[in-house]
Amino acid sequence: MCTGIRFSDGSGHLYLARNLDWTSGYGERVVVTPTGFTPTSPFGAVPSIRHATIGMGIVEEGTPLYFDCGNDAGLAVAGLNFPGYAQYATGPVEGATNVAAYEFPLWVASQFSSVDEVEQALANVAIVDKPINEKYPSSLLHWIIGDATRAIVVEYTADGMHVFDDDVDVLANQPGFAWHHENLRNYLNTEPDFPQETVLGRAKLSPFGSGSHMRGIPGDYYSPSRFVRAAYVNEHYPTKTTEEENVSRAFHTLQQVAMVDGCAAMSSGEFEKTIYTGLFSGATGTYYWNTYEDPSVRSVRLADHSPDGAELVVV
Repeated sequence: MCTGIRFSDGSGHLYLARNLDWTSGYGERVVVTPTGFTPTSPFGAVPSIRHATIGMGIVEEGTPLYFDCGNDAGLAVAGLNFPGYAQYATGPVEGATNVAAYEFPLWVASQFSSVDEVEQALANVAIVDKPINEKYPSSLLHWIIGDATRAIVVEYTADGMHVFDDDVDVLANQPGFAWHHENLRNYLNTEPDFPQETVLGRAKLSPFGSGSHMRGIPGDYYSPSRFVRAAYVNEHYPTKTTEEENVSRAFHTLQQVAMVDGCAAMSSGEFEKTIYTGLFSGATGTYYWNTYEDPSVRSVRLADHSPDGAELVVV
């Protein structure tokens, strides 16, 4: 399972961050795809790399399979698990731009510079169940895509493409975004303000301390609960100015929905945990991450690894 957030700083730069929650990792690394790299795209959706891209993923058959990534224009995307709902086209659709599910993040980040551009292009896109090989079947995902101005959510289901304006800048897992958005209406009473003294009969009752008006915010790891909690924290976190402050904001926010080993079992009996937290900063073109085993935050700048080179860079 996973949780993603988007926000911007006081100068209007994008920050898009996510937790990847699962029972184990995939050997993921930070991968840079430079503009001189020649991609292999099964239906030609990614003919070339227009925008240098950096993010977390793996490389298979010379192709970057990104879990999340951002580009030199300040646009970023993250894929989150969406089983039971995601259903891709079984083959290429005539007249459409056919994007293999595994290349969707690369298609977004390498081809476009803004959410508006992506949204316009999505009107003629089919996401196709075309695995890169038998080892890696298509992951059933939906995606949050953000820039400095806004975010959208992309879901491809049995009835085709759905694009939602993500006006709360958050995404979790199933059910769909529309359900999560509607569910937020159950929490209209929550706020960060310190409660006033209440008179009950002749008694004057004061709060034990701060946080009283947060009562009702769910604390479990269930996807609807993580969506609500992330939306609350992301909305109320004060806007920050510096890169250091915004990196701190992203990691503190996602700590509120991070999963701890031994607390939430999957149907297999294995326990989920937050394998890594990743953050793309559009302000500096930097990818930040930490892992369950090593909470120290590391970083790689896109500009430091030949963004106009011809070869993939795996950090």
